[in-house]
This record gives sequence, C-alpha cells and structure tokens, in this order.
Amino acid sequence: MRRLLLLLAAACSSAPPDARPATAPAPVATYQNPIWDTDFPDPAVLRASDGWTYAYATQTVVAGKMQNLQVGRSRDLVRWERLADGMPVRPSWASGTQKFWAPHVVERDGSFILYFSAEHDRRDGHCVGAARAAAPGGPFVDVGEPVVCGKGFVHIDPMAFDDPRTGKRLLYWGSGFEPLRAQELAADRVRLAPGSSPVMLVGVDPGERYGRLVEGAWVVYREPWYVLFYSGDNCCGDEAHYAVLVARSRAATGPFTRLAAAEGRPTSAVVEANDRWNAPGHNAVITDAAGTDWLLYHAIDRRRPALEGRIEGDRDVRRVLLMDPITWREGWPSAPGAPSSRPRPLAP
Repeated sequence: MRRLLLLLAAACSSAPPDARPATAPAPVATYQNPIWDTDFPDPAVLRASDGWTYAYATQTVVAGKMQNLQVGRSRDLVRWERLADGMPVRPSWASGTQKFWAPHVVERDGSFILYFSAEHDRRDGHCVGAARAAAPGGPFVDVGEPVVCGKGFVHIDPMAFDDPRTGKRLLYWGSGFEPLRAQELAADRVRLAPGSSPVMLVGVDPGERYGRLVEGAWVVYREPWYVLFYSGDNCCGDEAHYAVLVARSRAATGPFTRLAAAEGRPTSAVVEANDRWNAPGHNAVITDAAGTDWLLYHAIDRRRPALEGRIEGDRDVRRVLLMDPITWREGWPSAPGAPSSRPRPLAP
C-alpha cells in the first residue's frame, strides 16, 4: 500500500501544467504599447459579467487561416489571450466576402449581441449585420438579415448604445464620405425601430484636418454630456492619415459640437500620429475597476508596418492594439495627444 501511495504522489507531481490547479497571474503595475502586438484593427471592448474584458476586431489571418471575428480576453487590459474565431460561420447574406469589419458586442439580458459590417452577396455595398451568442467569445450566429444596407462603404462601423436618459436603444454607424448617423433599434436589438429614421450627427468637413472622412463612432455618457469619439480621414495604405477625434452634445442624437469648433482649434483630434505610431484611430473606451477611463485603439507601427499574409481585397497593413488613459476637463476628454511607447503606470 505504501508503495502504491508513493507512485500516486509521483504521478501527481509530474502531471502536465494544465492539470494542476490554476493560479491567478501576478498583478501588473505598468503597461507599454502595443498592449497586443498583433494585427487587431478597429477594436471594440466589453467588460463582461464573467469578470473578463473582451476585445473584438476586424478579420485577419491567424496562423495561416482567416478569422472572421477576432476575439481576445484579458483580466488587466495588458495581458491578452486569443480565443477561437467568434463567428466561424459566415452569414447567409455575406457568404462570399472576407470583409468583416469593425465589430461591436454588447451584453444584454444574459446573452451577447454582435454588430458588424460586411459586403452583401447580392447588393452593391456594405451592410451592418447582427448576430447572437450565449457567451462573450461566441460562437455568434447571424440573425438572418442585415440591419441596414447601402452603397459603397457608408454602412460600416456599428456601435450600439443604450441612452441612460431616454431608455432608447440606439445604433451608430457611418463612413464612406458621408455623415455619421444614429437610429433607434427595435426591442429585439437586431432590427431598426419601426417608424424611426436615421439622424445625421457629424458630417465631413474637408476644411478641418482629418475631416475629409469620418467613421468609427463610439459614444460615452458623462453627465450632462454625450461624448462622441470618432476617427477621420484615411485608416490605411501608403497614405494613411488618421486620428481620434471628439465631439459632444447634450442629447444622444445631437446636435454634436466638434472640439475644434468649441475651442477654436485647428483640429478635433485628441490622439494623432508621432514618429513611432502612424494613423492611430478607431477607438473604444472602457472604465477599469479603479474608475480610470482607457482609450483602446489601433495604430500602424512604423517599425513593422506590413501585414504577414494578404487579406483578400484589403490593404496590406498591420494595425496593432494600443491603449492610453483618458482624463476629463470641463466635459471634454483629454488623451496623451499621441500614442505612448514607454512603460506607463496603470493607475495614472
């Protein structure tokens, strides 16, 4: 018997690491950009009820295979682990495309809803679609029909937002050299509300730096202001020229006043390119457990700008995940002005 117990003890001590009790990783006090050094364009973030923070991104090639919906998760916003493709089966109306762009996920009533944009198989242009899942990592299953469609790439970059003052469920989207817009969603959150119509929020302004094109809306509410983060001009390619911009309003559907107009500045940008990071933009905002607001966004690393592996119909550029803190002054958000590169404290 004693010999048997000794053999069992030896077997347990040599068990593979994943068979041993999991231990929580040691806390980190700093972060350094990029927080995830992988192609992760158009990031959206969600603090889910399971305690994890999830990040979602535009399609890319992972280990030689295309992922329609990138998903990662983290406990601390610094250390990320990649999950499986969050939408492994393409929608029936977008089965022939590999342009699945700019996802956004919300958790409502114990389930998860994904909004995304994709090229329609039978129409000339992009649509905003919706899909559901029982878990934040998916798999998300398309609801069957797109939410809204249009020509070109006007109907991209969706963001869902519940107005805390009116209770209305809103969908923001827009690009394609047209204004950003918002429209009320129906109770099921995957269709537009009957009788509703889109409201134009922020238009293009070629006279303002980065104003030639606007896209990537993300709205937060800081009483009494609705603050609209968005991006402008050109995300990618050899002539990438992109930045994080802001505007604000006292209503979720505007009218919005750009930072440039409100304070007499030449630009509404709060994050612009620098010597290391080109074309920062398409951000999300998240508040950590300590109450600090963080801006998560992508940028092109000038030291390593090329994407490993072509993406069909897309430009060969690598956009990695960055993060920097947001502070607030008189109702306006303030970010570092340009992406940071050196280690910085997680509690700014």
